[in-house]
Amino acid sequence: MKCFSPDHPLTRALAERGYADLTAVQSAVLAEGAEGRDLLVSARTGSGKTVAYGLAMADSLLADALALAPAGRPLALVIAPTRELALQVRAELSWLYAPAGSQVVSCVGGMDPRAEARRLAQGAHIVVGTPGRLRDHLERGTLDPSCLRAVVLDEADEMLDMGFREDLEFLLDATPAERRTLLFSATLPKEIVALARRYQRDACRIAVEAGSRGHADIEHKVVRIVPTETEHAVVNLLRFYDSPTAMVFCGTRESVGHLQASLQERGFGVVALSGELSQAERNRALQALRDGRARVCVATDVAARGIDLPSLDLVIHAELPRTAETLQHRSGRTGRAGRKGVSVLLVPLSRRRRAEQLLQAAGVEGRWDRVPTAEDIRALDQQRLLAAPILSEEPGEEDLAMAQALLQSRSPEAIAAALVRLYRAQLPAAEEVFEPGPEAPTRQRREARPPRGERPQRAQRPTVWFRLNIGRLKNGDPRWLLPLICRQGHISKPDIGEICILERETRFEVDAAVADRFLTAIRQIAHPEGRIEPLGGAPANGAGHPTAKTFRSHSEKPDRKPKKGKPARRAEAGSGHRRKAG
Repeated sequence: MKCFSPDHPLTRALAERGYADLTAVQSAVLAEGAEGRDLLVSARTGSGKTVAYGLAMADSLLADALALAPAGRPLALVIAPTRELALQVRAELSWLYAPAGSQVVSCVGGMDPRAEARRLAQGAHIVVGTPGRLRDHLERGTLDPSCLRAVVLDEADEMLDMGFREDLEFLLDATPAERRTLLFSATLPKEIVALARRYQRDACRIAVEAGSRGHADIEHKVVRIVPTETEHAVVNLLRFYDSPTAMVFCGTRESVGHLQASLQERGFGVVALSGELSQAERNRALQALRDGRARVCVATDVAARGIDLPSLDLVIHAELPRTAETLQHRSGRTGRAGRKGVSVLLVPLSRRRRAEQLLQAAGVEGRWDRVPTAEDIRALDQQRLLAAPILSEEPGEEDLAMAQALLQSRSPEAIAAALVRLYRAQLPAAEEVFEPGPEAPTRQRREARPPRGERPQRAQRPTVWFRLNIGRLKNGDPRWLLPLICRQGHISKPDIGEICILERETRFEVDAAVADRFLTAIRQIAHPEGRIEPLGGAPANGAGHPTAKTFRSHSEKPDRKPKKGKPARRAEAGSGHRRKAG
């Protein structure tokens, strides 16, 4: 591996920044054989890519010199997919090349283009920008690419996904043919390979394994929840981990706004990032996180691209990501540059299989866990209070005088209780949550099942009957009635037995073991989709109604009509026979 001399400006910059060791991707770009060549690098977010291509550009920008010449036309161009990432890249390259006397200029959407043009006219060594704004400066003649020695495409796969192919090709076509092209991407789909083949010459291919430094420090957890308790789960996770900065991902702007309002009502310092915000609003939100005025950021996937927040130790996926790449991108906001981090995936009971597919496709081993309970959080609060600095700091004379006055009028227990109340008053209250409990992945459960012929007969369980005011006249169908019952009652499909759909109502069985909890849950819903109430007694099959339709709950499908010449698969309604689910 190539090593810079002790008096090299980049060596001094790394030492001042506290770099003892380089990450895998940083070492790879300096390895023998990569010097002076085009690079095609695949490495995940958080692996230190910005410093990596900053080091790789050094030969092209400095050669054997220890300082850059006075700034004029730019020598390097870095193209990034988002404003936030471009601004972070500018900050990283600024400290890295500061000992060399560099001028780094950013050109991004949402900023004043005239101010950017003035800075370009004053001279720049490195220009960092987004594709659209850089193209705009090229077309206006305010950006002169004729002296470029290196061009970097950062997160190239994201730029193609966001529709910047035409802008990228325009920019690359405008740069000198003899330039170096450094292409960095988390993944290498066909489109990236085609782009590299067209614009790179004899590129050195570098692949940093997923388990290398950068994402090895992320602890992945998978938490099963009841669909209606997503907000409660987020609250308890934020309280349990008590991260200096946490990011919560939602799928839509509406979900972001709703969750932000809910967390604010509970006393969290929270900001939101979504696509409709102006650049000034986004900057204010990010600044609030950086200076500690807010500790939680609720964001959509697009709005959070390229964000690197200090002390971000916790990522919560409040809604399942659509793709494995999105899961990797979200989780990669934490565990960056050697820091530890936790990524928690919230999985509704009915989406377990989808979650397993995402984890497998992302190459992530997630540990199945439960939502922290209010009792868990209260126990942690006690430990945190005992370790609080306010109890370990030496008191001053005025504090001791006040303490003596309190002890003369109050007992030590009363004073301690007051301190506990003051401490708890500053904290958002933990939520009581239903615990589905940890569950093994589908593959493990399948392996644990006995062979089909050896499975024991299911025991009949005691049940309680309920009625729902939706029947055939309202298009009652078990395919959507069953999820509705589970969602409102915080139970799962195996807890429901027979379902009888009548003309104006539906009657169904609930396992007696969960019936009280089911009844409590449905009574707490302010505006239910359908009214559910207990049904006195245990009616016969079909509740004795000749037109009742009876289905098995665990299949969610009505029994088919018997084929000709074969006996019926179920007894006629009203015959007194019952079919138990589960």
